[in-house]
Amino acid sequence: MAMNRWLAALVLALLTAAPAFGDEAARETLRVGVDPAYPPFSEIDDADRLIGFDVDIALALCARMEVACAFVRQDWEELIPALRAGRFDAIVSSMSITEKRRRLVAFTDRYYSSGVRFVARKGSGFDPEHAAGRTVGAMRATIASDWLEDNRSKFAGIRLYDDQGALDRALIEGRLDAAFGDALGFWKWIESPEGAGFAYAGDTYRLDEGIGIAVRKEDEALRRRLNDAIRAILADGTYGKINARYFPFDIY
Repeated sequence: MAMNRWLAALVLALLTAAPAFGDEAARETLRVGVDPAYPPFSEIDDADRLIGFDVDIALALCARMEVACAFVRQDWEELIPALRAGRFDAIVSSMSITEKRRRLVAFTDRYYSSGVRFVARKGSGFDPEHAAGRTVGAMRATIASDWLEDNRSKFAGIRLYDDQGALDRALIEGRLDAAFGDALGFWKWIESPEGAGFAYAGDTYRLDEGIGIAVRKEDEALRRRLNDAIRAILADGTYGKINARYFPFDIY
């Protein structure tokens, strides 16, 4: 019995001594949650590698913090629940900073900015201010879908989709008169052959405080370290090089 009590005490001591990421003696790997279906920010290439602006930003931040990056692929709607459950340490996945999300997680300073816009087929005459007979869509669990739900009476119908690819396909196939979402998320698609027949419609909506990295509320030390790293890559030119790799204009 004495030996059992000694072993139990030893196990408890080892468990309580193990640091969480963001503590003074942090682990050497930062686990990063990413939705891999949001080009050009995050997507899977032909070799099954995760690539994109968010991925490169995460790698640059890890390098600045002198830790390894371990990416965890996660569907968009499950990112915050998985973060809170401890599956990873941070979300670097084009997540808008909003008061609604602040109730669940903490955010770093922004690492880029983007508005929300409608996209419709060229020549369709779609006007967001006069769309009572039109059906519109957005990605589920986004600031765009929240806005559509709050303004449902302005449209004939609203349809929500699990990822950006499904939203784009619905627009191409004519199941939507317009799609509503992150302007930068649409930009690469509009510039591609697949999206060449579509264009932005109406003004840009500002519905968030920028795009930030989400961490658990209790991980304040990690949040501060990430903020320091964001400032560092902005100052030393690393951010600008990553920006230029994906966009011919500044998105910060």
